[in-house]
Amino acid sequence: MIVVMKPGCPREFIDDVIKRIEDLGYHAHPIYGIERTVIGCVGNEDKTPLQSLENMPGVENAFPILKPYKLAGREFHVEPSQVDISGFKVGGEKLALIAGPCSVESREQVLEIADAVKAAGAQFLRGGAFKPRTSPYAFQGLGEKGLEMLVEARDRTGLRIVTEIVNAEDLPGMVEAKVDLLQIGARNCQNYALLDAVGRSGLPVLLKRGISTLISEYLMAAEYILQHENYKVILCERGIRTFETATRFTLDLNAVPIIKQNSHLPLLVDPSHGTGQWRLVEPMARAAIAAGADGVIVEVHPNPKFALSDGAQSLKPEKFERLVSEVRKIAIAMGRSL
Repeated sequence: MIVVMKPGCPREFIDDVIKRIEDLGYHAHPIYGIERTVIGCVGNEDKTPLQSLENMPGVENAFPILKPYKLAGREFHVEPSQVDISGFKVGGEKLALIAGPCSVESREQVLEIADAVKAAGAQFLRGGAFKPRTSPYAFQGLGEKGLEMLVEARDRTGLRIVTEIVNAEDLPGMVEAKVDLLQIGARNCQNYALLDAVGRSGLPVLLKRGISTLISEYLMAAEYILQHENYKVILCERGIRTFETATRFTLDLNAVPIIKQNSHLPLLVDPSHGTGQWRLVEPMARAAIAAGADGVIVEVHPNPKFALSDGAQSLKPEKFERLVSEVRKIAIAMGRSL
């Protein structure tokens, strides 16, 4: 249920409503606006006890949330959200550019790519220190050493760090490294224990859609993080599994306007994983921005042929520079900027 407070309502009235919600056994999620405050009530499916809130001082209206995703949906938060990641607002007028290698392989590799993507216009450096792989024999990442290399690259370039978390046990190390944005990969999109853990951490989260996850299921996955009052959630469409074999996955650009219509959360697109082919990354990045995405996340490697993971979909630095130039044209046409 959503409780809408009257414009200019005294803070004590708002606090009384929140206390009443909690006393009834529900959890209150207030959004303090400039003109009015909206309070989301989450908990027991039976919302009958909450009907009494309509009679409390300062309450303008109270009505049920019809979508199963209560906090991720537009019913709770009508205007698009912006998530501040170390001073950069994802979801704002300026598009987010996240770029870097699939895996952190060496100090030299990370620093070289960090310098290159920074010069091209990226604000974020992506790199996997912990890598979930289909084969247990494939490269699994450098772990803590990889994190240290990413931190060094951030100190050198000022780029914000984006890296994947695989186990909740790794969270303390992530916090100590001061990772700017935690990534939940496609394989863990519906790993509810992990989602709960990152939600409780309070750290910003980039949640990728699972390869067979319905949009409704995807938004419910985000709900696991949001329910802990961690509203710093960014979504990412990265392709789904279909019958098509010409590409690694099918990049579902339909999901961009659909998610935007149903959720207030910022949304990025990953054309690298979505296609699996470096030649398709630039055109699909352009298409993603035209569809309304708030940015893209792209894999960049100094020598893709020798990459320890996902070399076939990685761009060389000079090709990433061209991608940024081309995406900028689409951004301007869409009334946005890089």
